[in-house]
Amino acid sequence: MPARRPLRKLPLVLLVAFAASACRPPAPTGTRARGKVATARASRWVSSNVLRDDYAGSAACKTCHGRIYAKWRASPMRNMTRRIAEARVDAPFDGRTFRFKDDSVVLETVGGQRRMRFDSRYAGKHTYRITRVIGGRYREDFVGVRVTGKPRGRDAEELVLPVSWVRFAHELRYKGYSVMLPERPGLKPGPVWRKTCILCHNTAPQLTYYYDDLYRGPKQFGYQGTLGDTLLPATRAWRLQPRDLTRLRAALGAELTRLWSPRPVRWQRTGLDKLLRGAAYATRRRFDEKHLVEVGIGCEACHGGSKQHVENPALRPSFAPRTTLFRALVPPHMRASVAAGNKAPWVNRTCLRCHNVLFSGYPHTWEGGQRSSNPGGSNINSSEARDLLLGRCFSKLACSTCHDPHARDTRAALHALATPAKNTICTGCHAKYAAPAALRAHAHHDPAKAGGSCVGCHMPKKNMGLRYGLTRYHRIGAPNDAARVTRDRPLECALCHPERSVSSLLASMERWWGGAGGGKGKRFDRAAIKALYGDDLDKPTMALTLARGRAHEKAVAMITLGKARSRAALPAIIDELANAYPLVRYFAREAIQRITGKPLRIDMSLPGATLRARARAQLGIAARSPKAAAR
Repeated sequence: MPARRPLRKLPLVLLVAFAASACRPPAPTGTRARGKVATARASRWVSSNVLRDDYAGSAACKTCHGRIYAKWRASPMRNMTRRIAEARVDAPFDGRTFRFKDDSVVLETVGGQRRMRFDSRYAGKHTYRITRVIGGRYREDFVGVRVTGKPRGRDAEELVLPVSWVRFAHELRYKGYSVMLPERPGLKPGPVWRKTCILCHNTAPQLTYYYDDLYRGPKQFGYQGTLGDTLLPATRAWRLQPRDLTRLRAALGAELTRLWSPRPVRWQRTGLDKLLRGAAYATRRRFDEKHLVEVGIGCEACHGGSKQHVENPALRPSFAPRTTLFRALVPPHMRASVAAGNKAPWVNRTCLRCHNVLFSGYPHTWEGGQRSSNPGGSNINSSEARDLLLGRCFSKLACSTCHDPHARDTRAALHALATPAKNTICTGCHAKYAAPAALRAHAHHDPAKAGGSCVGCHMPKKNMGLRYGLTRYHRIGAPNDAARVTRDRPLECALCHPERSVSSLLASMERWWGGAGGGKGKRFDRAAIKALYGDDLDKPTMALTLARGRAHEKAVAMITLGKARSRAALPAIIDELANAYPLVRYFAREAIQRITGKPLRIDMSLPGATLRARARAQLGIAARSPKAAAR
């Protein structure tokens, strides 16, 4: 998770002899929350699905939903967090050493325990016993506790360890280089697992995620469980509005009592905003595995608390919050869809709870935005739901339309989504493009080939993925959107046509669709485009992007040129092995390997300048002249 503003330590002078059992508010009798599915009678839904006592656990789903339960048990969702005793581990704890700068770590197995033994100028010489594995589809991250010395305070906690096993590459990597971080000087265990990873990678009661969304005090606080990214435009953000203040305060009192047990909390005399700040603070200080509904992404992480459904299957689980404590305020552009009974906004809101972050503080976003101001869409994985919300189809197209949340998406299934055969996903609403002739007139490509794919053009592959390749940008738009043309590199048409010049692609787009987002005969702002690419727009778009782009844009250019096996681009790509962002260096290595068809055997933990020199020597390619590098 990205760094949030720290919570101010609050004196929790909220204590009184108040029985925890009395803290739970009376069971809600229904919901009148704005945005409920209009076609459903209140009696058909569970009446409460956000409180701790509303949860039954995933095992309760097995009897009736055995097939789905079996798929989920084997899925990346369920296995997002695993206790080490229950986990399959691919990383080689066989005594091998990973070296990073002047530090080293030995992965070993001692007495049946997997351990990491560090020799670090930051962490000293200490050994950590592995307690958990996070992820596993693309990489394995590790959590551990220190078993040497006399750890106190933070050092006595379960810490996220700084070394990952990258499964597809069969190599160890500094964990921080999974996102856009600048080069780091050494290995240091941390942060604390329960303060960083626990809410997105496991199942907790919904109310736990909503403290900052319910808070309306004068000084908004940052909190990792937010319902919607704090960087979303106000018109796109989901908001929660308190309704039954007494019961809401009682529910918060119950959670605070649980976290600060055995000291009960005097919620009756405490204002809502103070309780919310206290609950967030207590969660950051005290929330641990014992406070979860279950480890990993369980059924109720998405479907909401479903204990009432287990007890009475006639009551349906709900993606929408069902409670009398608060109501969800649907963003304006989704209200008509919600009122019509479309569940897509609620499904997507569920995914948004975790897939919403602009990781690592890297300043740049798509649409020429800055993370700290006017942020556009994310340029890296893990923000897909947020990006979808920024686009044109969030209110009708559900994440689950394309992705199976209960199983691992196969590469073949994902590839098929970007073929004309799957255009029916889009033409269900955009019926005027269903006929081949209409699609040809719209796309100006053969409707039976890749250029006739709706997803291919409107969700192009230009985000940095976990496999050092490109994944689809989920902000659905068009390649001639003005912001994409005049603020971002490369022109999206160059993703399929990397050899085309900027000027030739602009001419085609203006002729087919018109510049500035539409209107045949309109032209794009050439001054803005020259500010991106330079004065000579007759050069290949991808070559100019590689020469002049921001770090994420360079990654896109390198993978695209690598896919095209452009040997002419090799010298410039080799230079990016010294990029300020180490993750971009991995993309450079991948592009080089695609072009040469051979593995580039260099230690990626080395400093950038050393990487670049060794790659040149291994490939027999001389350094570029300063003049050539500046072009």
